[in-house]
Amino acid sequence: MGGFGAVVALVDSGSPLRGPFTLFFLLAAPAAAIAAALRGLEPFGRTVAAVAGAVVVNMLVTQGMLAVHRWSVRGGIVAVTAISAVILLLVLLRRLRGRTTRRRTD
Repeated sequence: MGGFGAVVALVDSGSPLRGPFTLFFLLAAPAAAIAAALRGLEPFGRTVAAVAGAVVVNMLVTQGMLAVHRWSVRGGIVAVTAISAVILLLVLLRRLRGRTTRRRTD
């Protein structure tokens, strides 16, 4: 549903579902990435922290784009997607590095 919201917003569709799906994507993508990084927390705490982090990511992207006078819906979606992807990539790299270290010590 979130991916569909990003695609609908990027294609500039006139669908009435564009707003809710895009909002869901803007909250779900960073929240999923942050939740993956907070693997050690209990589920409820991880959910609360991930949603709060998603709101912070969205607000920082918005504030940054407004500060440089480059606000656009497409740009915001691309920026949030890029930040979420970088967070997920860092989590994956950290986990892979941890696995190779454990294998060497066994």
